[in-house]
Amino acid sequence: MVIDKENTNIVSVLVPYPVDKAYSYGVDRALPKGSYVLVPLGPREVIGVVWDAPEGGADKPKKLKNVLHVFEDVPPMPAVHRQFLSRLASYTMSPLGNVLKMAMSVPRAFDPPPPVTGYTLSTKEMDEGLTAKRRKVIEAMEYGQSYRPAPLARKAGCSVSVIKTLAKDGLLREVLMDAESPCSDPNPNYDPVTLNEHQQTAAQKLNEQEGFCVSLLDGVTGSGKTEVYFSAVSKALREGKQVLILLPEIALSNAFLDRFEDRYGCAPALWHSDLTPAQRRKTWRAVAAGESKVVIGARSSLMLPFANLGCIIVDEEHDPSYKQEEGVIYNARDMAVLRAALGKISCVLVSATPSMETMHNVKDGRYQMVHLPARFGGALMPDIHLIDMKEEREDAQHFLSQSLKTAMEETLERGEQALLFLNRRGYAPLTLCRHCGHRYECDRCTAWLVEHKSQHNLQCHHCGYVVRKPKACPECGEADSLVACGPGVERIFDEVQETFPEAKSIVLSSDTADDPKELKALLKRIVNKEIDIIIGTQIIAKGHHFPKLTCVGVVDADLGLTGGDLRATERTWQLLHQVSGRAGRAEDKGHVYLQTYYPDNKVMLALQSDDREGLIDIELMEREGAFMPPFSRLVGIIISGHKEQEVIHFAQELARCAPYGDTVRTLGPAPAPLLRLRNKYRYRFLVVADKKIDIQKTIKHWTSQVKLPSKLRLTVDIDPYSFL
Repeated sequence: MVIDKENTNIVSVLVPYPVDKAYSYGVDRALPKGSYVLVPLGPREVIGVVWDAPEGGADKPKKLKNVLHVFEDVPPMPAVHRQFLSRLASYTMSPLGNVLKMAMSVPRAFDPPPPVTGYTLSTKEMDEGLTAKRRKVIEAMEYGQSYRPAPLARKAGCSVSVIKTLAKDGLLREVLMDAESPCSDPNPNYDPVTLNEHQQTAAQKLNEQEGFCVSLLDGVTGSGKTEVYFSAVSKALREGKQVLILLPEIALSNAFLDRFEDRYGCAPALWHSDLTPAQRRKTWRAVAAGESKVVIGARSSLMLPFANLGCIIVDEEHDPSYKQEEGVIYNARDMAVLRAALGKISCVLVSATPSMETMHNVKDGRYQMVHLPARFGGALMPDIHLIDMKEEREDAQHFLSQSLKTAMEETLERGEQALLFLNRRGYAPLTLCRHCGHRYECDRCTAWLVEHKSQHNLQCHHCGYVVRKPKACPECGEADSLVACGPGVERIFDEVQETFPEAKSIVLSSDTADDPKELKALLKRIVNKEIDIIIGTQIIAKGHHFPKLTCVGVVDADLGLTGGDLRATERTWQLLHQVSGRAGRAEDKGHVYLQTYYPDNKVMLALQSDDREGLIDIELMEREGAFMPPFSRLVGIIISGHKEQEVIHFAQELARCAPYGDTVRTLGPAPAPLLRLRNKYRYRFLVVADKKIDIQKTIKHWTSQVKLPSKLRLTVDIDPYSFL
């Protein structure tokens, strides 16, 4: 680009690198803020965004470099999205350029999209003997208009092959067109569902809100929450707005995607890590242009530069996978609320087991409650049975109680299905030598290796380290001395086959169904009742509807209660409630059996008596007494490095100037529960602060007082969810 030096405009350009400021560049004309431009950065050429100039305007450096190219076929990033990225960076204490990188995660999006073949009517005279299907295609078209094959086929109610045959016969003419944008024309009136009285009331409450509003759509599993928030989606579509639906595990939501297509007559635009580069490019450009109307995505879809966003839905708002733990550390649920506030739009948080933070905001009046009290279609909630394993455990090699096996046997005799839930992949969580006691530990992490019997190996579930299972103990050399300790889903599968040899059983976990197509096929087999017993991890705990599944057994209901996690009670209740909700969702009554060594625990008693509100009140009272979130703010500070003594030395230096007073106190440094992770030693601080103070400013001042050695890394985690 040739620049007239006398009339050079100076623009501030933010680049997607770990920087906190925009750089000044020259350009031959005024550019709208948000424009995407190609600029030189050192020896590289990078794509950046024309950003808001600092107060006082952009300074003109002595050696002003020029903008190389302006991407004029891509709409500028909206001001509200630039503001959102800036606020997210400030809140999470992340470099602004790193946050921008998340919003520009598709470099090829700036390449001109390849054209596709379309069709227009030719001037050839029409044959009177056209078949009915061919005539419908012709009648669906107008002279002078060009049509992509797939939308034209939908409009004419035929297959694409009919259109291609018409072109081959000269009745249609091929033209080059832009590719169709995903979900460009969802129809809110395509196939609306009749809501029951409770759903109608809830939908009306959601849709009467204008401007910024956060609603908690709360209801028991199977109460029809999806159809209610589809009413909010429809309202936004009728107003010409875009909609974002966040899901915690997008690759596992085949049933949900089918429901959307049945409701709106087209598939939604998708955004998740399994998309191909071409799919990501098409969706990114279509969202930026305002052409894709509904996006269903994982947490990263919040970073898409929506042209005209009108509503955000956060389904399963309590799910911990909304928290990103690497790179820019943020909680997509909380950032969705921020994005809605900046855009003055509605945000709907959806859950049968809301988080304590969300319930606290409801009780304080910051969020409105929209409640569905009963299951859809008259289905009843399942009965919950507690099995005291102190009395019923048979022996060390078996993990299913007699009560649970009897219930499963009766279920199978009635022609119904059973689910056994254990949130532990593999065969056994620990393998040791019965001769010398040697335990197999990861070479790179402070963690035991998990045996995966089906793959004949031992795996670390933290770093991915894999080693073949040896035939002899590496410590004492004793052959055939290795013994599995504790159960994983593979071991439960073996016990099920031993106990119910005639039943058709499968294991459903991320190890056995990591491909979305494979998972869809397995779920279809379950719905068609080709499977009698499902042994599953968290992958099966939510979002699935199996009409003949009436018996759910939780193999180890106590699993999440150990470890001293702040949210142990909350998470255990959420997970057990979700998996219990798989039972009896149709006309047959459901029963849930919780195997526990602590039948008097408040979580077990609350589940059995269906006293959610009582559990929430107790948990919030205990958190308030301990000055823990949501009544305070937490910040995790993690120091990591390859040499433990260097990490300890720096952590001790940092501790000498740690903030401590009436409104803030610092705990640590202490070794992280996972002291070594991916060959790095880790020590933690935990800062507990009053919600009124500017905790980011406090942390920034503290950490700036000690110079961080280049070999170490300091990570700040605002509102930590994981304490490992």
